[in-house]
Amino acid sequence: MTALRKPQVALTSKAAPFAIRAERAADVAAREALLDACFGENRHGRTCQRLRDGRAPAAGLALSAVHEGTLVGTVRLWHVSAGGRPALVLGPLAVDPACRALGIGAALMYQALAAARARGHAAVILLGDAPYYARFGFSTEKTGELALPGPFERDRLLAVEFTDGALDGATGMIVPTGAALPKRRATRALQAHAA
Repeated sequence: MTALRKPQVALTSKAAPFAIRAERAADVAAREALLDACFGENRHGRTCQRLRDGRAPAAGLALSAVHEGTLVGTVRLWHVSAGGRPALVLGPLAVDPACRALGIGAALMYQALAAARARGHAAVILLGDAPYYARFGFSTEKTGELALPGPFERDRLLAVEFTDGALDGATGMIVPTGAALPKRRATRALQAHAA
């Protein structure tokens, strides 16, 4: 008698629980709603927003995470001068609270930083929780003499260098240097924030 063999079943992995892609124009409303949900509607008055108002994100450095057809995460990077040194500012990074267990925030960070490095940027600065961002290489080591255009907690101003010494001796105000949004888009963005 021949033993019955179990049929071979091809082991196929399910589709990834989320995908990260370049931000699209169609993402704007969902991104704004997600940011409001994560940071509150008063987010427009925060210090780092002053570095983004009226500016376009750095080319190729605005990412969206999508889960089951819905935008569930976002991150953008912006051109700045950090006390005279060219850099990027990262933020905001937001993930739908219902999806946080999927690792979307970390995936967005790794992809954004890899894209920034690949595009030749030397350093990234952010305002955030040091214990969380330390795993991505961020620290206060190079930010002690830098300032933001508004109130901030010194121990939350963090940076990572892709090029050794990119922020050596950086001192003074961090100011926006990125491309200005076309007048029409900037006006619509301000109107949307006021509504």
